[in-house]
Amino acid sequence: MTKYNVNPDEDEILPNLLNSNSKKEIEEAEFEGFLYAEILLTTQLSDKTKFDLNYIKNIHYLALKDVYSFAGKYRTVNISKSGFMFQAARFLQESMREFENEILNNLLDKYEKFDSVFLTGDIARVHAELLYIHPFREGNGRTARLLLNLMLRKNGWGILDFTKMNEELFEKYIFAVQSASMKNYQPMIKVIELLL
Repeated sequence: MTKYNVNPDEDEILPNLLNSNSKKEIEEAEFEGFLYAEILLTTQLSDKTKFDLNYIKNIHYLALKDVYSFAGKYRTVNISKSGFMFQAARFLQESMREFENEILNNLLDKYEKFDSVFLTGDIARVHAELLYIHPFREGNGRTARLLLNLMLRKNGWGILDFTKMNEELFEKYIFAVQSASMKNYQPMIKVIELLL
């Protein structure tokens, strides 16, 4: 079984700029890339930071530019994981534009402390939709989690504690992502509240 149902010859190892067949080496490079992106983007956060499609693609690019040639680019293949089909590649451009127009463009520039319900609801929608669309070939979850934490940091909040993610909560998390297909974000709001 492949990691993503794309090409059985790529079992677990995607073509990479490291020319590596070592899963461990690739995972370490990905980890370092996401750590670099997190540090850089956190230091660059300001009240003027706008979370739009270019920002999301930049997160992905900064994190994976030394690992994959597709860093920062939408995937061109259809993928599924654990039997769940993500947005078809041919609809990604349109889906991401809708995501930006309907969700990203409606985010407040700044949330006040008393706006915690709005902030939690907005980051839940952003997170669930981005994971449901799954715009990249690899690194979607990490990109979405980093975006979520950057949104929280911009507004003076702490980051989510993903170490709380046990098996039961992970099942709720997966259900929350799948619920986004029906524009139901309540399950993701509940998960985020548990991780705050």
